[in-house]
Amino acid sequence: MFILLSSAIAPGLALFSYFYLRNQMATEPRKTLFQSFLYGALITFPIMFIQFVLKEEGVFSQPFMANVVFSSTIEEFFKWIVIFAIIYGHIEFDDPYDGILYGASISLGFATVENVLYLLSFGIDTAFIRAMLPVTSHALFGVVMGYYFGKSKFAKNDHATEYLILAFIIPLLLHLAYNTILSFQNVWFYLVAPFMLFLWWLALRKVKLAHQHLVEHLIEQNKYN
Repeated sequence: MFILLSSAIAPGLALFSYFYLRNQMATEPRKTLFQSFLYGALITFPIMFIQFVLKEEGVFSQPFMANVVFSSTIEEFFKWIVIFAIIYGHIEFDDPYDGILYGASISLGFATVENVLYLLSFGIDTAFIRAMLPVTSHALFGVVMGYYFGKSKFAKNDHATEYLILAFIIPLLLHLAYNTILSFQNVWFYLVAPFMLFLWWLALRKVKLAHQHLVEHLIEQNKYN
């Protein structure tokens, strides 16, 4: 059991540590980040409950609608609403890169609990592929979502609302693409590798841009100090 739980939790911690250590300009309070991780973990249960009820009620007649469209939408919406309702206005969300950290933290909280439950059901044999695909993809969706939240909070113009919308739409489109690829039973393996490479490229580009915005933000702050 210890090995199984370690295998389920380790990928999320490793990914979060990577993005946390990428922030060389400031250190975000670990307590707040841990709380964000817990929020992400907690939303796993209402999401699974809603999915279970709708499945039992036969709301979706087509598996694609249930497993791709609805699943992607509800997961990204819950993550978005937690960041917007709890984190977005928090006093410790005080620079553009923080969005990256909070987005990744909440997403990895969700992905880690989902991973634990999956490995408990299907065994440790699936741990590697779970780490490489679902856990990693959720982390990268969270990075992209957090980037746009950071852009929104520190926007100097009237585009704040636009960035808030993009914080939901862009990760949703990525999630839809990912789940659609997995639905291609015979060829998904050949498609998912280039998609994950693209997802990593996109997320790291957002990380780089967030660093640039952070530097600009610090320079702007120093003008008034």
